Amino acid sequence: MAEAARQRAERRGRTGETLAAFWLRLKGYRILATRLRTPVGEIDLIASKGRIIAFVEVKVRARRDHALGAVAPTGWQRISRAADFSMARRPQYADHGWRHDLIAVQPWHLPVHVRDAWRPGME
Repeated sequence: MAEAARQRAERRGRTGETLAAFWLRLKGYRILATRLRTPVGEIDLIASKGRIIAFVEVKVRARRDHALGAVAPTGWQRISRAADFSMARRPQYADHGWRHDLIAVQPWHLPVHVRDAWRPGME
């Protein structure tokens, strides 16, 4: 039973990430990577728009407020370490600014994109 629940959650997460990537494309972003795994953590989406790189965490919840509050400071720190790792391997983006965004996905609602949802040192 626990394995089936984990698989459903995994599917729900992948669907949410696909929807979030589509939403970002509609807003003019280019998706650079999805589900990027690094030795220090995973990043759901990496997107660019102009000279900004957005490291995007996607949360799917039944209630929007739950999705918006679903990333603890330790989660953002892990994402930040993974972003540092990723940027160190992408010298072509050395002159770009970057930030940590959150996209909240709630069934039957448009996604909510929170730009600059977290910055290192905000704990």
